[in-house]
Amino acid sequence: MRLLAIESSCDETAVAIIEGAPGAPATLLASKVASQIELHRVYGGVVPELASRNHSLHLRPLVEQALADAHLSLREIDAFAATSGPGLASSLLIGATAAKALAATTRKPFLAINHLEGHLLSPFIDRSGVPPHVALIVSGGHTLLLDVEKPGSYRKLGTTRDDAAGEAFDKVGKMLGLPYPGGPEVEKAAVQGRPDAFDFPRSMMKDRSLDFSFSGLKTAVLYTLTDRNPVDGTPKEDDLPDLCASFQQAVIDVLIHKTLRAATTSNRRTIALSGGVSLNRSLRTAFARATDDAGIELTTADPALCTDNAAMIAFAGLLRHQNGECWPLDSDIDPAMPLVP
Repeated sequence: MRLLAIESSCDETAVAIIEGAPGAPATLLASKVASQIELHRVYGGVVPELASRNHSLHLRPLVEQALADAHLSLREIDAFAATSGPGLASSLLIGATAAKALAATTRKPFLAINHLEGHLLSPFIDRSGVPPHVALIVSGGHTLLLDVEKPGSYRKLGTTRDDAAGEAFDKVGKMLGLPYPGGPEVEKAAVQGRPDAFDFPRSMMKDRSLDFSFSGLKTAVLYTLTDRNPVDGTPKEDDLPDLCASFQQAVIDVLIHKTLRAATTSNRRTIALSGGVSLNRSLRTAFARATDDAGIELTTADPALCTDNAAMIAFAGLLRHQNGECWPLDSDIDPAMPLVP
């Protein structure tokens, strides 16, 4: 069975084609992404109208390239899927409408996929199944802990009460005068810094809930900048690596602590890590060390599948299709679509 998926929830236009059978590892036949980072960098963030306009510009060529890479014609695709939420409404509409049009033209099924479910399942694309586990989705817009029984059966354990971890990375990067997007720039600068140079807070570490909060950490960085340079609050050149390393370590400590506690309380022996922030090498290294010490298996998404992409949407769609699911062509997008009620 072959499925073509479209991802357009924010500022990445992506198309992927996947092939698979129940109980066997899926095979990714094609995966194309057109990034808009350079386009939005001048504005310091994503401009929705600009994003949707460029989705329209890039989508058809990407579909054609993906079909060519997979050596398939449109008629050889068995189903079509698209991200239907959460995300920017104007961006979601482009991808979902295109996938519905392709499904209607070929008279094949359409599947509306939750962007977060794509991230959630992405570490298991090359496996023969999705085992019960605790999942941490950590990205620019989301920090979410879930207990996963099987695909489609999820229980929310914790989420952020304010900023997502990736959002905190980007905002701190902006405070420090780093280019957009700030997260990767903070990571680069942190390589030369000392993670214990500044004693930043680890919020809610003793809290009984598994929720996260990063707004206090972000504020602590701001106050530190003001204290170190009262004139204009900009970071001193010598302080920048240490500020980045100390901030990054505070985020990592909280993510690991909460996730390990979630695995213990849920009696799971596997943790899956996904989302754009999971690309951070220090985070991956620290998670690998912590899970190894705890005797827990760590599964991470391939780096190419951590940021927004259509391969993860294709895989989620494939599993949904194999479960006999299908969406009507008049189904709507939902910019605030929850993964769990």
